[in-house]
Amino acid sequence: MTSPAKHIDHTLLKADATSANIAMLCEEAVEYGFASVCIPPCHVPQASRLLYGSEVAVCTVVGFPLGSQTTETKVFETRQAISSGAGEIDMVINLGSARSADLKNVQDDISRVVAASENAIVKVIIECCLFSADEKRKLVDVVAESGADYVKTSTGFAAAGATVDDVRLMTEAASARIKVKAAGGIRDWPTCQAMLKAGASRIGTSAGVVIVQQWQESAGLP
Repeated sequence: MTSPAKHIDHTLLKADATSANIAMLCEEAVEYGFASVCIPPCHVPQASRLLYGSEVAVCTVVGFPLGSQTTETKVFETRQAISSGAGEIDMVINLGSARSADLKNVQDDISRVVAASENAIVKVIIECCLFSADEKRKLVDVVAESGADYVKTSTGFAAAGATVDDVRLMTEAASARIKVKAAGGIRDWPTCQAMLKAGASRIGTSAGVVIVQQWQESAGLP
């Protein structure tokens, strides 16, 4: 298997992340060839400058981590992120609407963020631990119909993160209409590998360097 680096969003979403932390994250992303850095919105201008000319995308979050902001707020966040240099948006759905089975409101929320993204990649977080299998399938359909690019398992800030079963369920429900991103609790190469085998195309993790180093060891690479 080729390096997992191109599947990894190198992530630092702690509220107290410093400019020095972001600089290190970007340096590691370029060194290891990660797909993106996933960072808080306030750090997008810095990351955009540091990664200019590289193949590493700048990803940021919208409506994070609770999803309860108004749609208008999420649209503003998205437009500001894009204008600051973000190329990928990870948004959280309106979880209250989803739990109330108001899927029309969930889809409208997503669709308006997609429209504001100016063709950037949009990944939609459904927070799998809050929903039944049937509810997750319905939410994958909503995400697919909204025009987004990915459905994502988790914020990493809820009671539980990604599971192989959830990734498999979401991949089957997506039926190749959209891709799947697994995030939350993925801290080593065996777990990452299991998520990729289950159908994930992207992995959100703060342990990207460790994962790639473990993969190199398992592959017998220096």
